[in-house]
Amino acid sequence: MKSPRRVIAVVAFAAASIGLLAGCSSGGASSSATGNGKVTITVGSLPPGTAKAAFTAFDNRVKAFEKLNPNITVKPEEYNWTASTFTAQLAGGTLPQQFDVPFTDTQSLLQNGQIADISSEVKALPYGNELNKSLMAVATSKSGAIYGLPYDPYAMGLSYNRKIFQEAGLNPNDPPTTWAQVAADAKTISQKLPNVAGYMQMTNDATGGWELVATTYSRGGRVEYRNSKGKTIVNADNPATVAALQWLSNLRWKDNAAGSNFLLNWDSINQAFGAGQIAMYPSGSDVLTSLVAADNVKPADYGLTTLPISGSGAGALTGGTVEVVSPQATKAQQEAAVKWIDFYYVQPLINKSQAVSNAKTLLASGQPVGVPSLPVFNQKTYNQTLSWIKPQMNVPQGNVASFNSKIFNQAVVPEPNIDTQQLYTALDPVVQAVLTNKNANIKSLLKAVDTQMQPIITKDDTKE
Repeated sequence: MKSPRRVIAVVAFAAASIGLLAGCSSGGASSSATGNGKVTITVGSLPPGTAKAAFTAFDNRVKAFEKLNPNITVKPEEYNWTASTFTAQLAGGTLPQQFDVPFTDTQSLLQNGQIADISSEVKALPYGNELNKSLMAVATSKSGAIYGLPYDPYAMGLSYNRKIFQEAGLNPNDPPTTWAQVAADAKTISQKLPNVAGYMQMTNDATGGWELVATTYSRGGRVEYRNSKGKTIVNADNPATVAALQWLSNLRWKDNAAGSNFLLNWDSINQAFGAGQIAMYPSGSDVLTSLVAADNVKPADYGLTTLPISGSGAGALTGGTVEVVSPQATKAQQEAAVKWIDFYYVQPLINKSQAVSNAKTLLASGQPVGVPSLPVFNQKTYNQTLSWIKPQMNVPQGNVASFNSKIFNQAVVPEPNIDTQQLYTALDPVVQAVLTNKNANIKSLLKAVDTQMQPIITKDDTKE
């Protein structure tokens, strides 16, 4: 799943806040038009409801791109990927020509011919052969064809409200490092601040399953695996997932530290966190960008640490967004769309002048600068980019140091590979049941998910 733009992306929010870069080069994207004719492309911009300043910044970037590419016209369209609406948009042909999808959806989309092969356009970029190969695998077919550019990958972490920690008498510079400590801190917070959920997880719109899998990974479990015959086996009923749900049940029913709202998706949990109603929750490492843009969170009040890791095979769930192009676009439009992806998403990561200009614009518009992420290229390039924008950083790096100092030494584990969103959706009711029924039979609920999902995954596994 996309750590939603957002999330998920998240992703687009960060890029969306970037301002006009007058006179800058777009790197690999030539300023000449595609051929001698004019070409118009539609591109996904920001989710509905995003702050007006972010839309203005996006439009400024469009103007800068069009100035460098006078024969290309870019028409932004509001866009927000969600599991519940994307399929209908895809089938109805209502998506823009350039849009983004989660890592987990890219392989099925390219196999079904629903996104364009942009191999020649990507390989023509100056860095076409230098992209992180493990990340590029999510958008590359078995034959080696390239169908998208990964952007802003994330690792799951634990977001926490530093101000609430202080009010509850906890040290915000010493966040919890074990699940037992998370529970203890959550209980303390809810006891001292009765209107605050010390800890909560998402439960709806496939996000409940997403976070449950993240907490499973942190305990060393897997919800899918390949057997000796190479077949994918659903494994929701595993000891780590059982432990994750039992921990959540204890937090809810014994510690009374999970609040009273048990139907939360990505948007609503972010809103609750921004309103000071939730002190801690699992999140993508990039979520602060969205929290600032849409939920009025102040970077000074925000803290991020890694999820507690324990057990053999434990690691941080990783995901992200892939920038893709519609196969319905003409060849000229596909070429123009890749130029836009290069300009808007990639250049600020590798071009010092753009990185600094973007950071200055973010700062001027009150957006966060210095939000943690995983490198699209490598850690060296990532650290270099951070050094370029250090003077503009308004995210206190001490607030996210616990995450940054640990994440590159942690194993990162990709999301389940087959029918990911369907599996997440099937797990949503399990999380809801644990939070609303004190006597929920965890193993029985998980076995039912295995029974429900195995025929679906077996059928779709043959396409891989």
